Amino acid sequence: MPPRRLTNADLAAQLAAQGVETSDEWIVERTGIRARHFVEAGVYSSDLALEACKSALSAAGLQAQDIDLIIVATSTPDMVFPSTACILQNKLGANGCAAFDVQAVCSGFVYALTVADAMIRTGGASKALVVGAEVFSRLLDFTDRTTCVLFGDGAGAVVLEASETPGILASDLHADGKHVGILCVPGHVSNGHILGDPLLKMDGQAVFKLAVGVLEDAARATLAKAGKTEADIDWLIPHQANIRIMQSTAKKLKLPMDKVVVTVDQHGNTSAASIPLALDSAVRAGRVKPGQNLMLEGVGGGFTWGAVLLTL
Repeated sequence: MPPRRLTNADLAAQLAAQGVETSDEWIVERTGIRARHFVEAGVYSSDLALEACKSALSAAGLQAQDIDLIIVATSTPDMVFPSTACILQNKLGANGCAAFDVQAVCSGFVYALTVADAMIRTGGASKALVVGAEVFSRLLDFTDRTTCVLFGDGAGAVVLEASETPGILASDLHADGKHVGILCVPGHVSNGHILGDPLLKMDGQAVFKLAVGVLEDAARATLAKAGKTEADIDWLIPHQANIRIMQSTAKKLKLPMDKVVVTVDQHGNTSAASIPLALDSAVRAGRVKPGQNLMLEGVGGGFTWGAVLLTL
């Protein structure tokens, strides 16, 4: 995460100067968020991704030159093109391997993980960097307290490597484009001008209602594909969007909250970065251990959703 950390009180003071009223109590009660990190001017998704990848490579005992696939999940690319993955590849010094972005918003990391797994299984790669990286602070409308308090910036990365012992046991991906309007940034570049609105728009109630149902369905479908049940889940690591969504999903899966990794309080909704950030936090804290079964799941604009069951 970038070093600039804003607590709810910090953000409330900033918004008050613009005539927007909110408070720590209001934000925590509705979301569980207590702080978020924002990048400084001149820092982009590839910069955050670079630091996350260095940490992941170090943890894996690998060099950048060992990687033969880079997939970056992001909704906030450095440029229209080339991909953030190509920019990251050059910064890493891993030039020559396949590199591309995946755009599935907050489900992006689950989508990217599934694509990387498929490519490794079919021999298209042997060692992959899968990254979620976002600078959502640049998409926020700081006159809309229902959205600007929710999001933050960050990046997380994992290394996948071919093995005789399966790590990713099953996955389940979906999308339904009829829900485009409930979470979107409806602007684009045309002839050197921004057309439409380049700031994030969200129907919070509609997102909540849809998210809880589809996350349960995706998790159950993934368990069925793997021949597992809820009892086989050691940890649920959901997209860190809202504590209420996570609590509702855990309840539907009959999982106690002490089996759910929660980091949303520390970084808010970081979109595609939130699952790897939560995973990293739990691994480094010694909570998540090798051999345990992890259910990762996300839901995001599109509307997209999906889940991955893996053994660490």
